Amino acid sequence: MTNKNTVLCLMAHPDDAEILSGGLLALLAQRGWQVTIATMTPGQAGSTRLSADEISAVRRKEAAAAAAVIGGGYRCLECKDVFILYDKPTLLKVIALFREVQPVLVITASPDDYMLDHEITSHLAQTACMAATIPNIDTPGLPLLAQVPHLYYADAVQGKDRLGREIVGSRLVNITEVMTVKEAMLCCHHSQRDWLRSISQVDEFVLLMKSFSERNGKLIGQRYAEGYRQHLGFSYPQEDLLAAELGSLIHDYHA
Repeated sequence: MTNKNTVLCLMAHPDDAEILSGGLLALLAQRGWQVTIATMTPGQAGSTRLSADEISAVRRKEAAAAAAVIGGGYRCLECKDVFILYDKPTLLKVIALFREVQPVLVITASPDDYMLDHEITSHLAQTACMAATIPNIDTPGLPLLAQVPHLYYADAVQGKDRLGREIVGSRLVNITEVMTVKEAMLCCHHSQRDWLRSISQVDEFVLLMKSFSERNGKLIGQRYAEGYRQHLGFSYPQEDLLAAELGSLIHDYHA
């Protein structure tokens, strides 16, 4: 039976959900929502010293620990960093996940972002929202998704598309009250500090996350916020489920 308050956050890599949507997920968990965080990959490319299998094992544990901070579950679809594909086998994995979790709300990556892993994940989620309701798309033993879920796109990383143009969500969520929870979730990803130091010369990804959350917060006169855009295409739900659920914590924003 579908839990009427079930949210699935599907992102490309471990720690994407915590960076981009940890605040929203924490707020929903506080309100009794069942939360599943899923990643397309286990993050096998995320180390300069551990093998792919070794770092994947570490990062799966870190991702599960991060989800557990808010009482959520974690799933990995076992694709590979840099090689996430929009193809039939990958789509069937995502459709099967949607049918297993039965979400009424889906959060995914921005369709415009700095890397294709994120963008392709976004397109996979968009297709799966509808495809999981279609009887003639077969995933043996799994029930159909009862209806197309509400779909929201999180911020692009650092709020920029591939050409450096600014992207700001039309729905900004005040996450000030749960920033300590969001930070605790992100800090479960211990392995990534060394990785970012090596690859991006970034010493502290928690400070980067908080700095970007502050950018969003200033737009609505709050300390911290996360940005979202709702998918409003034909046959997708049109009502703003986040606003209905979170009330005054949701702010409309139009640049």
